[in-house]
Amino acid sequence: MNQWNGSALKLHYKYGSNEHIIRHCETVAKVCGILVAELKERGVRVNEESVMMAALLHDIGRNRTQTVQHGFVGAEMVAAEGVDSATADIIRKHVGAGISAEEAARLGFPDGDYIPRTIEEIVVSFADKMVDGDRVRPFELEVSRFRAKGHDVGRLERLKESLKDVIGGDPEELIFSRLRC
Repeated sequence: MNQWNGSALKLHYKYGSNEHIIRHCETVAKVCGILVAELKERGVRVNEESVMMAALLHDIGRNRTQTVQHGFVGAEMVAAEGVDSATADIIRKHVGAGISAEEAARLGFPDGDYIPRTIEEIVVSFADKMVDGDRVRPFELEVSRFRAKGHDVGRLERLKESLKDVIGGDPEELIFSRLRC
């Protein structure tokens, strides 16, 4: 992770990220690293650089807004800094379990679909849902939070299922087993 961390930290400092945002992003990147390693071990092609940079920068938009718009705002910020489009797309789509084009229009987002579809987008979105602050926690806690807010729990559960299908097992179990090592 260190090869990406320096570049990400420079952007975080430039845009005024506090230590809470930085630690959260670093923890999400740690979880992403576990998932990427497993995917690569299984022969799945994954753009590790984009995943790790997106994980480290996914909440940079929170320096400008604390709403769900922080995803596309952050994507615009990093794109303006020359970060590749694949990384910006991951940041744009990490919010919630994704936001459909219809929902995006209602929320005042730029036109588009914000649902994670690539393996890279899915990994970062899922990892973010596993991390509260800088603590990795059971996925069910996020499902419960979504349910309490009236959000689409099915979409969130499909995010986990899509990873489960590619990894060949429960991604949550994988993450906790590797964190204990």
